[in-house]
Amino acid sequence: MTPTPLHIGALAARTGHSVHTIRWYEAQGLMPGVVRDRGGRRVYADGHVGWLELMQRLRRTGMSIAEMRRYTALVRQGKATLAERQAMLQAHRERVQRTIADWQQALALLDGKIHFYGQWQRTGKRPPLDPSNPVHSNPRNKPL
Repeated sequence: MTPTPLHIGALAARTGHSVHTIRWYEAQGLMPGVVRDRGGRRVYADGHVGWLELMQRLRRTGMSIAEMRRYTALVRQGKATLAERQAMLQAHRERVQRTIADWQQALALLDGKIHFYGQWQRTGKRPPLDPSNPVHSNPRNKPL
């Protein structure tokens, strides 16, 4: 069964990306395997749907455009780069995990502070500070 070719509008509809965004990804060298038909229109394959999702997720998780270009270049080189691609994604995954851990700590701090202010509003009195709680750490001895 031959895959159905997609033109840019159909790809945009399937992915939720704008035509402008898809063109930007292509201009950045982040869309391997794009060909043009006899009329000069870009022709995409079903695989580009998943590829755009991957590129979006890599970007959203902090991978630089330069790293994304490098990854895309490795994909274009084929099977010989599988180990390098895997290592690259593993390193990125580890960075993402560290970021998630940092954000979880930040979220816990925010939750503690929200609780602190909620308690203060409910009772009308400032709750006592717990020096062991990072929410209440105050290096300048000013009210938090």
